[in-house]
Amino acid sequence: MKNIRSFAFYALVTPAIALGSSAVLAQESTSQKVEQSQPDTQKNQGNMKSASKAPQIDQSRANNPVYMASAPANGLHASDLMGVKVLTSGDEEVGAVNDLIINKDGQVVGVVIGVGGFLGMGEKDVAIGWDEVQKFGESKDLQLKIDQSRETLMAAPEFETQK
Repeated sequence: MKNIRSFAFYALVTPAIALGSSAVLAQESTSQKVEQSQPDTQKNQGNMKSASKAPQIDQSRANNPVYMASAPANGLHASDLMGVKVLTSGDEEVGAVNDLIINKDGQVVGVVIGVGGFLGMGEKDVAIGWDEVQKFGESKDLQLKIDQSRETLMAAPEFETQK
């Protein structure tokens, strides 16, 4: 009877010990890998600093982001532009803004206008440089005008989104 109790005790305790020790070993090996990779990273950063005189990212700004309370005085939100009707210089509606084209520096360089079609059928996207668009009014009553005709836009090549 005593042997059965001992056997039962060890049968229950052994898996618990095995699981607990494997968790401890996993944590130790993970922390050792992290400690080993940090000197390599620091060494690589030192090599990068000495190899180039390019400006480094200010780590204090990366850790403490700068928040904005509102848009700049003459700034726009992307949502203010999306869906805005685009007119010709003769006040003829040619389409609406479907998308914005932004360069790698975060500057808007163009707008994609959906032209032609009826109720979304047969519409094609045409991209126009942001410098070609004149803005009138405030964000709620914003109007965009271009110095092109409907026929010119319909003959323009279709803008294809890169994926």
